[in-house]
Amino acid sequence: MIKTLNEQPVTSLVGHTMPLNPHFFSESVVLLQHMIKISSFSGDECAVADTIQQHLLGYSVKVKRQGNNIWCFNKYYDETKATILLNSHMDTVVPNEAYTKDPFCPEISEGKLYGLGSNDAGGCVVSLIAAFLHFYCYQGLGFNLCLAITAEEENSGENGIKSILPLLGNCELAIVGEPTLLQMAIAEKGNLVIDCVSNGRPGHAAREEGDNAIHKCLRDLEWFSLYQFPQQLKGIAPVKMTVTTIKAGSQHNIVPGRCEFTVDIRHDDTFSQHEIVDIIKRNVSCQVSPRAGSLAASSVSPEHPIVKTGIAVGCKTYISPTTSDQAWLSIPSVKIGPGDSARSHSADEFIYLEEIKKGISLYVRLLETLPLMLINNPNKYKNEIRHINN
Repeated sequence: MIKTLNEQPVTSLVGHTMPLNPHFFSESVVLLQHMIKISSFSGDECAVADTIQQHLLGYSVKVKRQGNNIWCFNKYYDETKATILLNSHMDTVVPNEAYTKDPFCPEISEGKLYGLGSNDAGGCVVSLIAAFLHFYCYQGLGFNLCLAITAEEENSGENGIKSILPLLGNCELAIVGEPTLLQMAIAEKGNLVIDCVSNGRPGHAAREEGDNAIHKCLRDLEWFSLYQFPQQLKGIAPVKMTVTTIKAGSQHNIVPGRCEFTVDIRHDDTFSQHEIVDIIKRNVSCQVSPRAGSLAASSVSPEHPIVKTGIAVGCKTYISPTTSDQAWLSIPSVKIGPGDSARSHSADEFIYLEEIKKGISLYVRLLETLPLMLINNPNKYKNEIRHINN
């Protein structure tokens, strides 16, 4: 069944508020219920991508797809105008063993919708889709919208958003949907993982033989726990290093000749990942090997108009300790959405229905208010987003 969207022929978004389609909320809940029923682990999102694609096609939206990534543009796309990217991810982690409910059963109870991916990031997906549909036929939009619902966020996979970025055109700004309690993350920590090896020499434990690799690595482990990176801002460490796994030895009577351990590193953009690795290598004796797929830190200036817009509509700003697909974006971006990051990857995951309703409303208000923020500050923001009020 093809659904219709009202055409909005007014010449400018500034000063106009379009009524929100009253069916968008209920349709968003139904779409999320369908998504929960479908297994969509990272790399296996085909069926849920089909569901999202059909939902958009039901509104006669021209949908593009590569692999399990879906994207589309507003109906009256104008290449002379700036493009704002609306992005969230459709994939989920594997449910943990502590679940007491069926993770694929979209149960609604006491205002909560339960199910795997409901909070991370299904609520954001359906809210962004509703906001995009709200503006889809708007002829006076001062900017373009690109909606991209992408795959493999949870495992930082090669076939996620970074595989389609060249196909999205020249986006100037991104709003990334992740559960943030509808607050605006203006920066997020990067994630660098390194594998370390301390090499000794095996020998018999009963004799003074060998060179114990465990003893050799103790000095390095202590360094990782005590070292403080310089240039701390407001008491917040720019780099946090945590030893998370360690492995050595094969049996009780052999001096181990090799000790392997892993360090999880969370960092802001004070230091590049290359600089972090260089500092580590200068201070430890073990072999250091960064893993592929590390996620870079990201931040946007507090003076950027999207941040000012968020504050104007009531959002608080903060620095997020978690990573997202923002790491792959080279344009200014903020992270915001319904749901709570603390519920992500937890047993019996859920999202409040009211959070979805507020999420749709907030995304719409951000996009309605952004042109007003720019037109009221033409000199201050004239280079931030080109042609946004044309």
